[in-house]
This record gives sequence, C-alpha cells and structure tokens, in this order.
Amino acid sequence: MKKEIVHIPGLPQPSGPYNHVVKAGNTLYLTSQLSCDLIGDKLLCGTIEEQTQRALENVKFLLEHAGSSMDQILDVTVFMKNLDDFARMDAVYRQFFTPGEEPARVTVRAESPVPGIEIEIKVTALCNK
Repeated sequence: MKKEIVHIPGLPQPSGPYNHVVKAGNTLYLTSQLSCDLIGDKLLCGTIEEQTQRALENVKFLLEHAGSSMDQILDVTVFMKNLDDFARMDAVYRQFFTPGEEPARVTVRAESPVPGIEIEIKVTALCNK
C-alpha cells in the first residue's frame, strides 16, 4: 500500500507542514478541520454551534472532493476547548449523520493552538475511488 497526497483543485496548499487529505489504500485521513474558509484560508470564529457546523462542512467538502462522503466516515475525534459545550456541539454533529449509522467517535478536551477556535474535528473515512 502506498501513501498518496490528495490534491483538490482550487484548494490552496496548507501553510504548515501537512496536507488536507492523505490516502492509503481505500482509506482517507483528513487533517483536523476547524471553523475556517478552506478556499480563502480565513478563520471564522463564532459560537460552538457555528464552529461545529463549519468544521463539519469542511470535512464534507474534503471527503466529496476526494471520492468519499460523510456516510463513509469510520472514526471521528472531536477536540473541544470546553466540554461544557458538548451537548450544543452534539446537536449540530448529529445533523450530519444518519441515525444508527454514525461513525465511532471520541471527544477530547484540548485547546487549539489557533486563537478563537473552540473545536477541531479529525476523521478517517473509506474512499469510493
């Protein structure tokens, strides 16, 4: 099995030493997503609901452009600054998955190195191509 960097047309290369999506076999590994405009490379702070929504929309965008979809996610790691916001995050998170078909998930208290960011979401998914 060989590692492949997935390049998405129109998406700028990250400024740090990482890639948005890496593929190995039929598995996709996404860099943790936060509340930002991926194309414009601009942070979009806001409520935990707004940040969760944007992070998951970024996950969906990356997966769809890499040959996968939200229903192919195997595993999710949610990094949250404030676990008191868990129920509010979870209410938004649930909207992205079919009930009973959700991926495995772990939520960890962690502060983002990016000021103003309350949540980051990392996923591993199967690839259809």
